[in-house]
Amino acid sequence: MNKQTVIIGAGHAAGQLVTSLRQKGYDGSIVLLGDEPYLPYQRPPLSKKFLAGELPAERLFVKPAAFYDDQQIDVRLGTRVTAVDRNAHTVETDTGESIEYTTLVFATGAQVNRLSCPGSELAGIHYLRSIEDVDNIREDAHDGARVVIIGAGYIGLEVAAVMREMGSDVVVLETADRVMSRVVSPPVSAFFERVHREHGVDLKLSTGLQSFEGDQRFEAAVTTNGDRVEGDIAIVGIGISPNTELARAAGLDVDNGIVVDSHCRTSDPGIFAIGDCTRHPNAIYQRSLRLESVQNALEQAKTAAANIAGGDEEYDDVPWFWSDQYNLKLQIAGLSEGFDDYVLRGDPDGGSFSCAYLRDGKLIAIDSINSPRDFMMSKPLIKDACRIDPAMLKDTSLTMRDMRQG
Repeated sequence: MNKQTVIIGAGHAAGQLVTSLRQKGYDGSIVLLGDEPYLPYQRPPLSKKFLAGELPAERLFVKPAAFYDDQQIDVRLGTRVTAVDRNAHTVETDTGESIEYTTLVFATGAQVNRLSCPGSELAGIHYLRSIEDVDNIREDAHDGARVVIIGAGYIGLEVAAVMREMGSDVVVLETADRVMSRVVSPPVSAFFERVHREHGVDLKLSTGLQSFEGDQRFEAAVTTNGDRVEGDIAIVGIGISPNTELARAAGLDVDNGIVVDSHCRTSDPGIFAIGDCTRHPNAIYQRSLRLESVQNALEQAKTAAANIAGGDEEYDDVPWFWSDQYNLKLQIAGLSEGFDDYVLRGDPDGGSFSCAYLRDGKLIAIDSINSPRDFMMSKPLIKDACRIDPAMLKDTSLTMRDMRQG
């Protein structure tokens, strides 16, 4: 058959992939299969401006519908892939169709982790991963609704900020003793905890969820401390897990993500994988990573596209992430896991500061709050594993660029 790339999944990574394939001169057929009824769209605004009603749905789309027509992309929405036959080079869909491929790409993303406690199936309990999820939350979150949020990670705190600004009473339950404990240091957690409390969020830390109560519909959350927290709507944000079932069933290597090499190839050289569903080697941290970030999805998509088009490119970028809460922008470069020292740059009370993380004297990550220069300038230092004097880091008269010592 003629060249045909089939993409399973139609999220942000897939949208970038088809764009990059045509930019790289790929002239084969492209079939894009997505189980949602929407063209590829951005997910980060879902818990921010889109939830707040400040962004129309069409602004979420990676590209307008005309792009896919102009670039001759065969887009099939509302289509779920049920099986991959690597020997026959085909994918099977829930409509019974068999589609041939010369190259296959898994862009299957991730799914929200769901609760299974008593009452977890009650109406009024929501998760946030899709446009439809936000539509359902908006329908339930009437003016003045009492909102109970499970989890104080990125999603939970972003939703808390939006809901407070919309006038809702908000209670957040978090099992850890500080917010965003998986990704930031204690001082950064303390800063965001203070900000949320000042905005009227009732943060209940070191507090687990035991059950939900209600007559057909959510009415209250019962905590492991025995407290009953009443509300009109509950929103659960307890992380995501990669969609790897199809890949595993097809016999590909899977280990907390579809295992890929630095070229985004799976254990089958004719199959690539990109985005939240993957686990890839990282030369900077010298270990394999599964990253849940837009940056990772887009850059892996560009790398895969270049290689599908006949190139030989490797993905080796510094990971980065961001979160918008109220008028604050948290930007994270690198991964702080395993740090043995951290240094604050600036004063948290001023609302603009950074927290730099070191291991063996080398910069491995930075959290920047309303400090975009620190964020941008730190990336090459992290990539080059630069040693930095902590005293220099504390000196805000110096820029991050001034700190390169080798």
